[in-house]
Amino acid sequence: MKKRIVLFIAFVAVIAAVTLNGCGASEKLTSKIGAQLWSENCLRCHNAPDPADYSDEQWEVIGVHMKLRANSLTDMEVSKVVEFMKSAN
Repeated sequence: MKKRIVLFIAFVAVIAAVTLNGCGASEKLTSKIGAQLWSENCLRCHNAPDPADYSDEQWEVIGVHMKLRANSLTDMEVSKVVEFMKSAN
């Protein structure tokens, strides 16, 4: 239950940040690895949770959610970030 609350709060914060700051990805991001995409794109808009906070399946859902909400990464870039987060948990 605690993880769901934290995830919900994180998503609300991301939505607010994207709305207020216009978070968008650069065309140059397509050639970067997951760690680079995570540090340069995700962290611009919000503080990311510890990778160990979520299971591999949860990171998959988070990746899809962020793709839809932030609309700033391609499917390939989201896949790279999710794989990086899964490898770090």
